Amino acid sequence: MDSVLLHGEAEGYIQSLEKMALRDIGSTKWFRQHEYIEKLNMQAILNASANQEEFIKDLFVSLGKIPTLVHAMILTEVWKHKVFPIICKLQDFNPKSTFLLYMVIHHEATIINLLETIMYHKESSEAAGDSVLDLVDYCHRKLTLLAGRSVSGEIPTEDRVTHTQLSDTTSVQDVQRQSDMLEFEISVKALSVLCYITDHIESLSLSVLSRMLCTHNMPCVLVQLVENCPWNKGALEKYTEGQWRTVLPEDQLKLSKHDGQVWMALLNLLLKPDCQRKYDFNNFNKTQLLKLRGFLTDIVIDQLPNLLDLRHFLSQLAITDPAAPKKDLILEQVPEIWNNIVTENSSKWKAIAKYQVTHVFNPSESELREQASRLAQTYNLDVMENLIPDKPKCGACGRVGAKRCSRCQGEWYCNRECQVKHWPKHKPEEVNISS
Repeated sequence: MDSVLLHGEAEGYIQSLEKMALRDIGSTKWFRQHEYIEKLNMQAILNASANQEEFIKDLFVSLGKIPTLVHAMILTEVWKHKVFPIICKLQDFNPKSTFLLYMVIHHEATIINLLETIMYHKESSEAAGDSVLDLVDYCHRKLTLLAGRSVSGEIPTEDRVTHTQLSDTTSVQDVQRQSDMLEFEISVKALSVLCYITDHIESLSLSVLSRMLCTHNMPCVLVQLVENCPWNKGALEKYTEGQWRTVLPEDQLKLSKHDGQVWMALLNLLLKPDCQRKYDFNNFNKTQLLKLRGFLTDIVIDQLPNLLDLRHFLSQLAITDPAAPKKDLILEQVPEIWNNIVTENSSKWKAIAKYQVTHVFNPSESELREQASRLAQTYNLDVMENLIPDKPKCGACGRVGAKRCSRCQGEWYCNRECQVKHWPKHKPEEVNISS
């Protein structure tokens, strides 16, 4: 399939992105920006196999818009924590549609998905500037939540609704449940982003390194994820590509993508020279890290040979006491986005909730129709088909379909002959649909 966006379109979308106030969430201006980010995200996903996601990355880097993305994501996160719970408790709030409310909830997931694509590249981490600190803090919040929910058995066991199932979400409480389920998906994406940041740690500031190792003790957080493995339901199911999937018997010992990311992040944070000089291998940290030896089996190392170095390091750590890091007096940057948003709106949460309930999340029928029309343009049918991992099948012979019926847009065929052969059966169905 051809690119969803032309270069000029994508550049225009990215250039128009701007930081917004918490009160603006859900507004017409916000919704337009959400559309742009959704289209950019789908462009990156659909063309990833051809390495054309670099085209989106290059634009974000050259236009200096990665900090804007990080701000929009954390703004939505703050809204979900501070304003959304108030909206859910308002008894007199019964909107005709929860579509826009769901779009706001989903906005955070869209941005972290886009960041997962572009932060793979070293240039993106460098171009993010000071916002990398905010991104590290964001990832820490999500991973500690993921580890905590795994320990308490609160990991969702079913898949969330998709955009095509929005009509089934009929109440604010339904949206709240979907938000809880979406939080798991977002946390898993945050793991990818953190892994990529650790890949490029040498090119980032000492403040980023200190934030991960000293402030948040990220290695110990990752140990918790290795122990509890929240993306596995025993050996029977694994969370892969946004869905829980049954694991075949012969694949039960295979590492998932998320397993590999945890191990690679640990490898970076424990073995890179700058990290070893900065990290405090005190008794507590040492005890936690040595737990990893029980998971570094030959089967795991056969799949990730680099982990052999980690196993050797842990063997040495077990019989030695590394020197404590030097307490150098340095000026460190601190993340600002979350604190600035919370400080600016600390006494306005209820006022913002009431304003949005009245002016944003209770649209008229004409506004709903306009939003639905714009949504249909954003989630083009051809685009959505490419996002589905299972390829459509020919309605006549069952092989992989190559072309869609131009009239009903629902049936697929592998060639013209199959379409003509299937027409006597398909024609009555089209008549019923059109009537």
